Amino acid sequence: MSTEAYCVKCKAKRNMKDEKEVEMNGKGGKKRAAMTGTCEKCGTKMFKIMGLK
Repeated sequence: MSTEAYCVKCKAKRNMKDEKEVEMNGKGGKKRAAMTGTCEKCGTKMFKIMGLK
């Protein structure tokens, strides 16, 4: 599975490698699903916030 997210260092959308799904705190104490991984090109940590489940 290859997830595309914005890399702040490259300033472009890139594919994430070693991605995994995590839970983040959202507004009002609700939990939000997110994907985290590293940029294929530069190795910077990336996040992509997903929709509500």
